[in-house]
Amino acid sequence: MRLHRLEITAFGPFGTTQTVDFDTLSTAGLFLLHGPTGAGKTSVLDAVCFALYGSVPGARQGPGTTLRSDHAPADTLTEVLLDLTVGGRRLEITRSPAQPRPKKRGGGFTTEKAQSTLREYDPATRAWTGLSKSHQEIGEEITQLLGMSRDQFCQVVLLPQGDFARFLRADAEARGRLLGRLFDTRRFAAVEERLAELRRDAAHRVEEGDARLLALAHRMAQAADGLPAARTPVEGKPGEPGLADTVLGWGAVARTEAREAADIAGVRLAAAEHVEGVARAAAEHARDLAARQARHAEALRRREALTARIPERDRDRQALDLALKAERVAPALALRHDAEREHAGALAVRRSAGSQLPPDLAEAPAEQLSTLENRLREDLGGLAAARRAESRAAALAEERALLEREARADEEALQEAAGWLADWEPRRAALQQRVDAAQEAAARAEQLAGRLEPLRLRLAAARRRDTLARTLARTEERYAAAREHRNAAHETWLDLKSRRLRGIAAELAASLVDGDPCQVCGCTSHPAPATTTADHVDRAAEEAAYARYTEADEVGRAAERELAGTREALAAAREEVHSLAPSGQMPSQPTVADLAAEADELTARHAEAHALAARTHAAREALARAEREHEERTAAQREAERRVAARTSQREGIERQRAEIAEELARGRGTFATVAEHADLLERRIALLVDAAGAVRAEELAADRLKKADAQLSDAAYRAGFTTPAEAAAALLDEHGRRARQHRLDVWQAEAAAIADRLAEPGIKEAAALPPAAPAAAEAVHTAAERSLRAAGAGLAAARDRVTGLAGLARQAETEVRRLGPLRTAHDRVARLAGLTAGTSAENERRMRLESYVLAARLEQVAAAASARLQRMSSGRYTLVHSDVRAGARRSGLGLHVVDAWTGNERDTATLSGGETFFASLALALGLADVVTDEAGGVRLDTLFIDEGFGSLDDQTLDEVLDVLDSLRERDRSVGIVSHVADLRRRIPAQLEVTKSRHGSAVRLRAGGDGLGGEGFGGDGLSG
Repeated sequence: MRLHRLEITAFGPFGTTQTVDFDTLSTAGLFLLHGPTGAGKTSVLDAVCFALYGSVPGARQGPGTTLRSDHAPADTLTEVLLDLTVGGRRLEITRSPAQPRPKKRGGGFTTEKAQSTLREYDPATRAWTGLSKSHQEIGEEITQLLGMSRDQFCQVVLLPQGDFARFLRADAEARGRLLGRLFDTRRFAAVEERLAELRRDAAHRVEEGDARLLALAHRMAQAADGLPAARTPVEGKPGEPGLADTVLGWGAVARTEAREAADIAGVRLAAAEHVEGVARAAAEHARDLAARQARHAEALRRREALTARIPERDRDRQALDLALKAERVAPALALRHDAEREHAGALAVRRSAGSQLPPDLAEAPAEQLSTLENRLREDLGGLAAARRAESRAAALAEERALLEREARADEEALQEAAGWLADWEPRRAALQQRVDAAQEAAARAEQLAGRLEPLRLRLAAARRRDTLARTLARTEERYAAAREHRNAAHETWLDLKSRRLRGIAAELAASLVDGDPCQVCGCTSHPAPATTTADHVDRAAEEAAYARYTEADEVGRAAERELAGTREALAAAREEVHSLAPSGQMPSQPTVADLAAEADELTARHAEAHALAARTHAAREALARAEREHEERTAAQREAERRVAARTSQREGIERQRAEIAEELARGRGTFATVAEHADLLERRIALLVDAAGAVRAEELAADRLKKADAQLSDAAYRAGFTTPAEAAAALLDEHGRRARQHRLDVWQAEAAAIADRLAEPGIKEAAALPPAAPAAAEAVHTAAERSLRAAGAGLAAARDRVTGLAGLARQAETEVRRLGPLRTAHDRVARLAGLTAGTSAENERRMRLESYVLAARLEQVAAAASARLQRMSSGRYTLVHSDVRAGARRSGLGLHVVDAWTGNERDTATLSGGETFFASLALALGLADVVTDEAGGVRLDTLFIDEGFGSLDDQTLDEVLDVLDSLRERDRSVGIVSHVADLRRRIPAQLEVTKSRHGSAVRLRAGGDGLGGEGFGGDGLSG
């Protein structure tokens, strides 16, 4: 990578555009970047880093910091342009950070977004071609071409000497962090973590398997309860060595004991079966003898009870015989009973019907009653025409009454319609006027609303304007005070600094000690040290003044930002008040009171119009209802007039029909009020006569049937052998009685047969002759034997189940042990690798982690590359070597020692003096740059910068260091030294000077043989 040109605009301390021509500086190979403190030497390097990576090194771009120059005009944007060659390609990078800029319209500021541009120079066309404007694409392209991250670039190209001095004195962990960032050994740390994770996972799986194995051992101990092995169960924890063998051995012992217990239980079961068989036979014999003796005694008792029931049997047998003879008389008895019931009913009906007739007809025969019925029917037939005439007369009367009611209703409707229609036109005009007024109010309310909303917005803007105007006055006062305070603090600080610089020699002389080298010239003798004057200012006073100035400057900047923001807000508020003015109105800034009064007036007018406009719908609805009612009343009036005209002819027709049927009605009524009343009386009399004649005929028929039934019953009783019909009726049995007596006879016969059979059973008589049996005692003996047998069987089953269960659990344990075998092997292998890479294994004697081992190899390469230059700088005295010796209990691997050729001893780098530390750290930085460059793929780094540290070298050492730096040109490199040392300005002709002033810093290029030539570029003496 070779830098050609750098343009800096409004960046850091540079208020205007500054140009750095690296091609001219690089011609000499070694150039000096110098200037007073705070001028911006480091800002030049920050600009290079910002152009490449979009950010500056370290903490110089953190929260609250900005890259924009405070000296730049408001309309000048911050921008950095870098022209370089990298990877054989000529590129131009332009970057601008996010920054405020003045608005193009109106006052105030707006934020300009960050921008980036990448161009490439084409030698064939001699023109620049745009490649990208994307921050991400440009960053990826530059990182890929350089092969380094921002941190690596800042460590390798900018060579911060303070960091490497600390690196020399740091412990192994601090060195590891720096080397880890530079060489990106995260993948090796990831390998360590992955192996540790695999070890944890494998240990977890092994412990899970051991836990399952212990659970199986616990289950086997539960299954072996009662055996000797159960008194010494397996004790252990997951992960313990030999746990599997212990579980399997204990299981084998438990299974052997379980099988022996099962064999003993089988012998006990055989003995119990024999005892139970003998007891069962004795109990069965006792139960059989007791049963035969009980059956014999029961048969005797049943025979005695059956003998006592013989009289009852004889009575049932006699009743069944009489009932059998009476069955032949039963039909005649039923016939006579039915005839008697029918005659009684017919007689009751005849007496009831006769009670409804006149006394002279109560006992009349049926023929007389039928003759009278026929005569009344003839009279009823003559009234049919009169009944129809009477119904028609009633209908005509109803029609006439309806006509009268309709006539009265139509007359009232005509009068009401005439009255309502007479007032129609005034009512319609009033309703239409209401509708028109509401519509006008709606239009007026809409117009007022359109004026009211902008007025309210303008009033709010005017209030903000007045508030911001008052705020602006206070802000301007604070800003003026802060600016005066800042200027005063700045002047005080500059005065104190100038006074201190004038007496800096005396301040340095105060620390001189005879025999110690001077910090400026390196001389060990001090014949005439400078003395302090009366107006001398020490460093503490200067730093306190600078701190006060910095604090005042920050307060001033904050006040300036607040003032700018307030002015922007006030201008926006005034613009809003102006833009919301009604069209046609002169531009003005009215007062809040005027706008508020106008808004109140418009609000009241709008509310009044809105309330009236809200009645529009109701007014329209009222008008529509009135018009519909007018149409309905007009139609109803015409319909009523038509009905009145038609009703006169209907009334005349009804009167004619009533006159025609009046004579016929008079004949049909007779002495009754109506024809219907006369006809109803005749119909009731006819019905009574019909019922009475039917009842007389029915009673006569029933009496005749009863007489015949009596004769048949007497004849049937005599033939059946009974003296009277009553005797035959008494002998009859119903179905239930007959079945009950027959059932008792059958039960007696069956019982007699069963008793005879029982007494004839074999062995009954022999059993009765023996002594009484004792089945309870024999059953008790058998029950005890059965209980013993069941206990023996349960014991055998439990023993066999225990054998089966232990065998199954043992198989599971063996399966688990076989499954855990590969897991244990894998765990041992992974644990060994993890311990080895983590430095905790006994095999790793120096306790070096894998990442530390890789970094140690890199550090060994860096030490070798640095020693080649350190030997030249120290005239062959010092050599840097890598050490992996352990320091106490800490792990080894990243130690760094220096070998002193004068003494032959190897010692820690922390024992080097200040000057020795500088050129050792410089050699280390250059060596690290070479190694990182090779690690990045061999990218050429043609431009390097070395920041500070040369003031601690004596003249001879300084010459040797400069020779080493000058030798870097062998690789066609150019080296820029950033330093305050005055002697370097005499030794290095090519110089880039950074100057500072109140208006910002500037750069000046000097390239002369005597170190004082050339005024650089630009008409004003400033480059850019």
